[in-house]
Amino acid sequence: MLMTGKVLRFDEVRGYGFIAPLEPGEDVFMHANDLLDEKYLYQEGSEVEFFREMGEKGPKASQIRLVYQPSTNRIPGRPAVPGQAAAGTPGESAGAEGSAPGAAQFRSELTEVLVESVDTLTAAQIKQIRGCVVELVRARGWLAP
Repeated sequence: MLMTGKVLRFDEVRGYGFIAPLEPGEDVFMHANDLLDEKYLYQEGSEVEFFREMGEKGPKASQIRLVYQPSTNRIPGRPAVPGQAAAGTPGESAGAEGSAPGAAQFRSELTEVLVESVDTLTAAQIKQIRGCVVELVRARGWLAP
């Protein structure tokens, strides 16, 4: 049965820890061999999904997957304000309110939104997503030339 819970503690070096299920009951043992994501991502408070099994010593989690991982190493964000040039994009400014942003501004704002909304995305994943979205909005004519 698929369950959800929060990591109580996880020792990355030893490769084990415990999950507190959201449903009432006892804590569930977790082992690094049952993690579907990189073990360094599993920190105290991480929300996870897992299958509960009975091990030799009690309840054990298998196929453990992160649901949400709060990031402690956030990139300093800039608010994405429509109609305002993003910081760090010299020479680029948005036109009148309602006009399409320039490509550099759009990429910058899109990157910020991705970083803020999904903490577990890698830089390579962000670049790949951003490239696809920029291509789509260019094809639709939503970006200023």
